[in-house]
Amino acid sequence: MALLSRNRRASFLAAAAAAVVALGATRPAAAQDRSLEYAVKATYLYKFAPFVEWPPRAFASASAPFGICLLGQDPFGALLDRAVAGQTVAGRHIVVRRLRSLREDAGCQVLYLGRSRGEPLGEVLRSVAGSPILTVTDSAEGVEGGIVQFEMRDGRVRFALDAAAADANGLSLSSKLLGLAVRVRRTPG
Repeated sequence: MALLSRNRRASFLAAAAAAVVALGATRPAAAQDRSLEYAVKATYLYKFAPFVEWPPRAFASASAPFGICLLGQDPFGALLDRAVAGQTVAGRHIVVRRLRSLREDAGCQVLYLGRSRGEPLGEVLRSVAGSPILTVTDSAEGVEGGIVQFEMRDGRVRFALDAAAADANGLSLSSKLLGLAVRVRRTPG
C-alpha cells in the first residue's frame, strides 16, 4: 500500500472541517454542537476509505459501488447523504444504504452500527467477523466494539482503531490512519 502524503492527511482533516462550516450558525449552541459532531462523523465515514485497503472479494464486481451501510438508529440523517454526494472511492461511486437487518449481499464496505432495539449489535459484529467490512461504532451512541470507535475528546471527534479486528476481516489500515487514532489495539482479544 502506498504511503499517503501530508497533503492527503491535510485534505482528510480539511474535509471534516468543511463539514463544520457547511452547517452554518443558525441553530442553538447545543443542537449546533450535536449537528456539527455528526457532520464530522458522517464525513469521516467516507474519508476513512482511502486509508483502508479492501480485498477484491469485498466487491460484487469491478464496477460495484462503494457501500456505506447504517444499521440501527441513524444519527446522521441527510448529513451523510450530503457528505458523500458526488464523492468516489477508488473510482467507485458511494452509495448509502440504511438497513433494517444485515444481509450477506448488502454490499457494505463500511458498516456503521447505531443504537438498536432489535438485533443485538454484539451479534452483528460477530456475524461480520472475517468479512471485508470496516465496522464503525460510536461511544456517544452507547455502541462499542467496531474496528473504528468514535469518541469525543475535549469537544472533538476522535477515533480508536482495532487493528487486530481489521486484520481478521482482511482489511489493511494505513500507517497514516493508525497514526491519527487516539488508541490502537493490535492484538486479538
